[in-house]
Amino acid sequence: MTADIANAWDQFADDYQRKGRLGTESAHYGPDIPDERELRLLGHLEGRRVLELGCGAAQCSIAFARAGATAIGIDASAVQIAHARRLAEEAEVKIELRHGDMADLAFLRADSIDVAFSAYAFQYVEDLNRVFRQVHRVLRVGALLVFSLPHPAYFPIDEESGTPPRVARSYFDRSPERYSWEGVAFTAYHHTFADLYMGLARASYRVDLILEPEPVPGAPRSWFWHDAMDWVPRTIIVRARKEGS
Repeated sequence: MTADIANAWDQFADDYQRKGRLGTESAHYGPDIPDERELRLLGHLEGRRVLELGCGAAQCSIAFARAGATAIGIDASAVQIAHARRLAEEAEVKIELRHGDMADLAFLRADSIDVAFSAYAFQYVEDLNRVFRQVHRVLRVGALLVFSLPHPAYFPIDEESGTPPRVARSYFDRSPERYSWEGVAFTAYHHTFADLYMGLARASYRVDLILEPEPVPGAPRSWFWHDAMDWVPRTIIVRARKEGS
């Protein structure tokens, strides 16, 4: 994750946390879709060491700690980490927080993590294969890597184009997408299905689940909602297990 992305989140974090209103009762995977209470992708967490990559204000890590896990969160934004410390104190849970790049996991011993988790952070990583390799080192054999990010089919969509939504760029265009969110400039990276699968396979993971959750019917819509989400899956969730050493 580049310094530009970290700086963008430093600028945007206060506004995001105020408007996003993410809860700490359960891990979330993306906007307007079921959370871990319904999806049950992570298994039993009590007594396990859980690493959250790109933790933001650590709402998910707090949920892991409440479930009895030893939770470790890392994020490149110092302002997001400050929010995380305040939320953990308010929740009266202990989590380990690190300010740094999610691909720099030298502070963790090999084979020391039971579950690695990331929600919507991998879109800001250009070299995702490096992250997969670093996470593989710290996971125990057979341990889970579970992550969500913008669905590869949603990435080319122009959210503001109305219904049905318009395709604004080629699915095969991997050039960085630069956009403005509430006046703050961001850069995101498109990872195709093949990029994700081959990156995991080459880093010695076995993919055992891919989900494309539909919006929760009849639920109040979040700040993140766009009508395009009724037409194209907004989020993809991947669960993989470490193989080899």
